[in-house]
Amino acid sequence: MLHIGRQGLGQIDPVQLGAQGTCNLANDHFLIVSRALGKPPSILSAARQALAGLHVILDRLFTGVDMLNRRLNLLALALGLCMGQSAVLAQEFLSKPVRIVVPQTPGGASDALARIVGQKLSEKWGQSVVIENRAGAGGNVGMEHVTQAAADGHTLLMSYAGSHAINAALYKKLPFDPEKDFEPVATLATLPFVLVVRPESPIKGVKDLVELGKKSKLTFGSAGNGSVNHLLGVMFNAAASTQMEHIPYRGAAPAMQDLMGGQINMVFTSLPSVSGAIKSGTLRPVAVTSAARSGNFPNIPTIAEAGFKEFDVSPWFGLFAPAKTPAAVIRRINQDVQEVLKNKDVIERFNAQGADVLITQPAEFAGMLKKDLAKWAVVVKASGAQID
Repeated sequence: MLHIGRQGLGQIDPVQLGAQGTCNLANDHFLIVSRALGKPPSILSAARQALAGLHVILDRLFTGVDMLNRRLNLLALALGLCMGQSAVLAQEFLSKPVRIVVPQTPGGASDALARIVGQKLSEKWGQSVVIENRAGAGGNVGMEHVTQAAADGHTLLMSYAGSHAINAALYKKLPFDPEKDFEPVATLATLPFVLVVRPESPIKGVKDLVELGKKSKLTFGSAGNGSVNHLLGVMFNAAASTQMEHIPYRGAAPAMQDLMGGQINMVFTSLPSVSGAIKSGTLRPVAVTSAARSGNFPNIPTIAEAGFKEFDVSPWFGLFAPAKTPAAVIRRINQDVQEVLKNKDVIERFNAQGADVLITQPAEFAGMLKKDLAKWAVVVKASGAQID
């Protein structure tokens, strides 16, 4: 730390002033800066450019001007240094390949969406974007790995509401904090879930389900305790005062097999996973769980339309960075992702996955996460699901 004060001004070597670290003006005597020695010439050049216009301020800073002017000069100096910091960070970002860590196995929605966006970002950045699958513990393995990565924008997490918002309440102990240990970067899409039954089922709509659910025993399968499939059933029971019985499986595939085989009555599942079966008539959709109908399946009604106006579950998918990743880098990635998501080819490929593009700013994304953490905590508690 360099001390800028009445006696300390002469100690500053402008050539050594860098822009790495945090620019904070503590008061009219202190300014936190760091040295850029050893950085590539382009980095030093960016820092020098930011300081070039401040030479006059340095000369006049303590030459008898009044207190107000001295404070304004210091503020200008701090702002200039922070501008230099942004220039340096912009040059440092994309200095090496970018990794997008997917905490699920290949082939799922998270993996597919990450690969579509990763390819377009690679083309835009002129830099490799590598998709790295690190599955395990409901997504916790990959998430923890990202928290330990350098906070420079070169390691991102492809997360979704199911793991990022639900696991905090589902697991008794997590090796990370889903809010404090991550920086929200950009949302990519929402992916509605749908309630499906066999074609011969007497359940043709939500009203049929409510009536049958109150007078007969109905079962719904899920990918396991605490999964989105499970919690959707819990939410519906609470909203409609039904008592459907939960049958957990080790994954979504065996649950779907038993549904088709007649062992269970229904399954809440992601729309993309059953889009083919719906189109072929192998399964019949009852309703989607989002507040609005899916743009890809506009003929499927919503649960909300049946009178449950507050029922709205459409899990988001998005990118996070490790905590303390510089704001300038977060903004850069967010802006580039937004451009990618407006690409016609990307929209069509997302739609083919049953996903709807979702564009937000980092602050909006943070608000969505906070809201979902509170919502799912209530649902998980009601379900009684808990994992050690």
